[in-house]
Formats: sequence, structure tokens, C-alpha cells
Amino acid sequence: MSATPAAVSAHFPDHTPQTAPEAARPMMAGITKHFGYLPSAVARMATSPQALEGFQRANAAFGATSLDPLSREVVVLTVATRNECHLCVAMHTAVLTGLDADPVLIAALREQRPLPDARLEALRVFAVELVESRGAVDPQVMDAFLAHGYTPQNALEVVLGVGVYTISTLANRLTGAPVDEAMAQFA
Repeated sequence: MSATPAAVSAHFPDHTPQTAPEAARPMMAGITKHFGYLPSAVARMATSPQALEGFQRANAAFGATSLDPLSREVVVLTVATRNECHLCVAMHTAVLTGLDADPVLIAALREQRPLPDARLEALRVFAVELVESRGAVDPQVMDAFLAHGYTPQNALEVVLGVGVYTISTLANRLTGAPVDEAMAQFA
């Protein structure tokens, strides 16, 4: 996975609560409390409190969708691998591991291969088609998605997930955010 040139990522410091813009500080404190450390992605995204807040709010909305946690993570890791975000791949591999997801499923997602579970594969294919077609999803892909128990509401929730993790993956790549030590084993 290609990295952002150092000349670009040098514009995005690893903010601390003392160096970050004032509006980013409460969010940084909440995230630090949640994770037990300040993720590098947050420290760098804090350069724009609005971007950080936008990601947090959109991510919370995605987390509140009717998609189950495993399905949400399939969407996230599909976007992360397609956008070559090493940080999101590591972080969401950790999340999937915490959900006791099958290691075969995790490997297939990381390698952008078909998934062993037909329902989750229909979701992965739908997410890929959504991105590649820029929303003009092939009717056969939509029908397969719906035939596996997903709904039109879920289709729009996938749109939300793709949007949220497009923000995250592009920001992480732009800022050159490294994989944190806590996630290194999942890199």
C-alpha cells in the first residue's frame, strides 16, 4: 500500500491536547478515554476540528444503523482495503478479532477475496459495486444483496458506511497517520 509522501504528511502534526485547536480538545479527551490512548489518526485529524467532529458524528450514525456489527465491519474493511489505508485495515482487523470473526473471513477481507459466508459476500460485493459504479449499482448486484436478507434501508446504510470510511481512509492517508503500537499486531 502506497504511503503519502513525507512532504505532504509533514503538514499534519501529532497534536496533543495542549497543541490541538481548542475545538478539538474535548473530542480528543473523549477518544483517549475510549481507547486508553490517543490514536495517531485522531492526533493528526485534530488539525481540523470540523473534520474530526464530522467523522465522529458520521461514525456514530453508522454505528447506530440496523446493520449488525459484523456487517458494518465488512463494509469498513472493504473500504479500507480498497483505499489502501494500512491504519484502518489494522484497526478494523482488531475490531473483527474482538467480534470473534472467523480468521478465514478476516483474511479474505484483507486480501479482497470472496468471503466464505454467502450473505456477507453479497454485502461485500454490493459495497464494491457501490463504490465502483459511484452509486449506479447493477440491478443484479442489488437483487443478490436483497436476496440475502438485506433491505433497501441497509443499502442506504452501506452508503453511509462507505462515506464515513472514505473520510477516515483519505484523511489517514493524507496525514500519513502511522499504525499505533496498540494496533501493530494487526497491521
